[in-house]
Amino acid sequence: MAHDAAPSHAALKRLRTRGGQLLVGEETVGQLVSRVGSTPLYAYDREAIRARVAELRGILPEDMHLHYALKANPMPGLVAWMAGLVDGFDVASAREMSVALAAGMPPSRVSFAGPGKSAAELLAAVEAGITLHAESEREVAILHELATGGRRPRLAIRVNPEFQLKSAGMKMGGGASQFGIDAERVPSVLRGLDLARVDFRGFHIFAGSQNLSAEAIAEAQSQTLALARRLAADAPAAIRELNIGGGLGIPYFPGEQPVDLAALKASLGKLAAQAREWLPGTRLIMELGRYLVGEAGYYICRILDRKESRGRTFLVTDGGLHHHLAASGNFGQAIRKNYPVVIGTRMAQEASERATVVGPLCTPLDLLADNMLLPPAAPGDLVVVLQSGAYGFTASPLGFLSHPEPLEVLV
Repeated sequence: MAHDAAPSHAALKRLRTRGGQLLVGEETVGQLVSRVGSTPLYAYDREAIRARVAELRGILPEDMHLHYALKANPMPGLVAWMAGLVDGFDVASAREMSVALAAGMPPSRVSFAGPGKSAAELLAAVEAGITLHAESEREVAILHELATGGRRPRLAIRVNPEFQLKSAGMKMGGGASQFGIDAERVPSVLRGLDLARVDFRGFHIFAGSQNLSAEAIAEAQSQTLALARRLAADAPAAIRELNIGGGLGIPYFPGEQPVDLAALKASLGKLAAQAREWLPGTRLIMELGRYLVGEAGYYICRILDRKESRGRTFLVTDGGLHHHLAASGNFGQAIRKNYPVVIGTRMAQEASERATVVGPLCTPLDLLADNMLLPPAAPGDLVVVLQSGAYGFTASPLGFLSHPEPLEVLV
């Protein structure tokens, strides 16, 4: 295993090897690439996903439902696998909705969130019978207009809370936001709902994501429940569903530690008990994406060239930022940090030299690992970027400089 400060990196501690090569599922990385036939590629380990869901089920209250957010990874094969593991899906586009329904998830267990839904998307979702998470008064008005010909749109209100998830990698509440309807405006929206035209389901309240602090997550969830209780006073019907979002992060960088699931179990138990008292009959939903699939993914590329330049070693690969924008540091990082990267074909060798891993693009931004301690590697070796199961393929500028797209495989 190779990485600066490797013992402190949680991602490296769970790796398995055979014959000096990284195992992806039950194949070595070399066997996988030979079978697939080309690089670069994304590989997703279905058993790792199953184990993560099972681990999470072990801490969730029995009456809390688990939904998967397709935005993290909408690969159809992966989504079909998830359909047998979780209780529902959340989508953020009409195309994601099609993938979710094709995977066999019942429409009643699919929700559609996201600002700026077009009228055509809203109509398609209504006709499919899924729940729309309305993010504006405009969307609420359109859903009322679509109540013709026997249609009665399923509607939940996405609320922009006055609080935020502390220490979150991405904050989605606590101030002005394109997401949801400001909490102080929700009561008037609720009073204007016509239950003869729309089927009011409840609320979606999500304050932030990519958080590793169980304490911060618990605090935000407690505030979420309290806000839902206050808003319920103006609701025209009982709150049948409360989507509390997720927020659970995964460790990407040295020194970061996974979320304390034991602490989270205790806080979720208290939350569920309060919900039964304050909002009896309400289905609590935890919606997660990255946490379920992020650690199960690997981005694999091949070294094409090894170059020495003024005292530095560069490993030039056939992958890069056009395939994995997040690993390049250009997807939300204020200060660039290296993702966990290994030489998958040299796992038994000592990390004894510093090298910079780059892609084939004509830009200095095309950087997968900067000055990392790695085993000596050569053309033909395989570089593997770990923690690549979420916001990888579809969150990257795949058309940049017109290189071929990577493959995706579920193993």
